[in-house]
Amino acid sequence: MINNILKGIKAYTGAFTLISRLKLWKYFAVPIIISLVTATIIGLSAYGLSDNMGRFIAKVWVWEWGKDTFTSISTFIGAIVIIAMGLILYKHIIMALSAPFMSPVSEKIEAHLTGVEKHQHRNTSFQEQLWRGIRINVRNLGRELIITIPILMLKFIPVVNIFSTVLLFLVQAYYAGFGNMDYTLERHFKYRESIRFVRQHRGIAIGNGVVFMLFLLIPVIGVILVLPMSVTAASLKTVEILKEKDLLNNVVLNQEG
Repeated sequence: MINNILKGIKAYTGAFTLISRLKLWKYFAVPIIISLVTATIIGLSAYGLSDNMGRFIAKVWVWEWGKDTFTSISTFIGAIVIIAMGLILYKHIIMALSAPFMSPVSEKIEAHLTGVEKHQHRNTSFQEQLWRGIRINVRNLGRELIITIPILMLKFIPVVNIFSTVLLFLVQAYYAGFGNMDYTLERHFKYRESIRFVRQHRGIAIGNGVVFMLFLLIPVIGVILVLPMSVTAASLKTVEILKEKDLLNNVVLNQEG
């Protein structure tokens, strides 16, 4: 697992150069706008809601003694909850809406790596790619929330809350990498087969997502570069795995269940 996480991280090496060499920047124009607008809206909302969340949590403490201390802790935890939820919503929104623009990027990277312009791909339209992106990310959003909420509850337990932060980060990273890998898998696999593939290579997804999440810590520039860099890195690694397994020319014909 750790080895695969490192491979997912290492895939970012040379991603910027490859984007320039293949002249892919034009494909990222709309996704970058989507990313900036989404980040701004969610950021402003999170800023306004964090105090309200803290006061809401503080109401759990009905006693007078220690109330100020608990309120301070609640405000801090409330901010973390809002930030975590904001990041979850941000990444799934931008990955879903950017799907039709990212698929061509992934395909050009695949053609560059294989030397083959046309593979036996599943032919999908702009609308189908958008729907696939929405479907995958809504599915992932639901599952991530189910996992994230119990982890956030651990924030109230001293010492354990340190490990819960790391766990929360890895969960967010996994689902970020999942979405980035699907831009390539969409051409080769049906919905369920794509999910199965990512599960089998979850270390790669986590590694890709780790850098994705770290990019978001860089003000403004991170939001601009996060999609170009993470999608390119994910495409590079996913195509490499498909080549190793001789799956590039295969189209899964099974119908979705």
